[in-house]
Amino acid sequence: MSMTYDGEHTRYCELAAQSVLTPADGLGGRRLAALVSGRLKWLNGTVLHYYFFDRETDGSMVQISDGPSRFVSWVGDEAQREAVRQAFRQWKEVGIGLEFTEVADRDEAEIRIGFMRGDGSWSYLGRDALGIPTGERTVNFGWPLTTAHGRATALHELGHVLGMPHEHQSPFAGIVWDEEAVYRELAGPPNMWSRQKTFHNIIRKLDPAEVDGSPWDFQSIMEYEFGEGMILEPEEFRKGLVPPGTLSRLDAEFARRWYPATGPAGPVRLSAFTSVPLDLGPGEQADHLIVPEGTRDYTVATFGQSDTVLGLFEEIDGEPRFMEADDDGGRPRNSSVTAHLVKGRRYVVRVRLYSARGSGQAALMYW
Repeated sequence: MSMTYDGEHTRYCELAAQSVLTPADGLGGRRLAALVSGRLKWLNGTVLHYYFFDRETDGSMVQISDGPSRFVSWVGDEAQREAVRQAFRQWKEVGIGLEFTEVADRDEAEIRIGFMRGDGSWSYLGRDALGIPTGERTVNFGWPLTTAHGRATALHELGHVLGMPHEHQSPFAGIVWDEEAVYRELAGPPNMWSRQKTFHNIIRKLDPAEVDGSPWDFQSIMEYEFGEGMILEPEEFRKGLVPPGTLSRLDAEFARRWYPATGPAGPVRLSAFTSVPLDLGPGEQADHLIVPEGTRDYTVATFGQSDTVLGLFEEIDGEPRFMEADDDGGRPRNSSVTAHLVKGRRYVVRVRLYSARGSGQAALMYW
């Protein structure tokens, strides 16, 4: 998210990672679209645990010009932390099925948040965060969050946490850049970006599959602020683009579409060695309950011609805690997880369908 800097320049968020599938992977257009638009989204109903780095030793050694390296802390003050908590509450209040819980143990957190000045504001995209070591940040805030721009930054980065890309990179936006003006602006302070970084985060157009076929929403919290002369077309934005810095109507609709509020009905119970059909459309999810009759290693797997992500959670104090997941999207196999389950404990299996292949018939079983 952009932020006014010295009344002249803007600071921009950087996506830390982005997983992309392309037609070169041997995927058809409609199947590719379903895979890419959904592959980094969380399984609905997931409780995302977030942690704020809080120890004196939490930080990075940074080289300052040609001088010696110095330690820069990742720890933020209470005002910074509260701004992030409020941003989580705002996303939840649009009516989504995800839950957000703050934890004091980094080993329990899928989302780990630092406040390192000079490192920009950035986030890993959706489930990309699961591949980051527990001692590392998955989100960073590099400037104060207590201003209007700072609060918008918090909402923007958490949009990335939910799996939302940058809005201005939508292929449906029709943006024509003055590319050299963009490169010049981002090469200077406070961003100091290389041409490669500017291209990746600003100028590069996403594949239509990566944005789920949605229209460009220039009022989105995922849109940047751009100054005069950076955008040539559409003509109305030649004088600049200044989004409101709040969640738009389409932001809320996107979040509810991928993470619909969960109803009162609980997951359907599975019996061992009994296959159950998965009657799902693309983007839909089914939840099932496992209560093992013995303690041992079990395998949970899908069957049939489909691309799915399968996640296994254990209920601890009434809360499903993530254990394992497998994503078979774009691969000639089915999703499968093997884990040690304990007799009498409750486990939830969540399966989300990206797209159907062949007959489209799919099933779920554990043994």
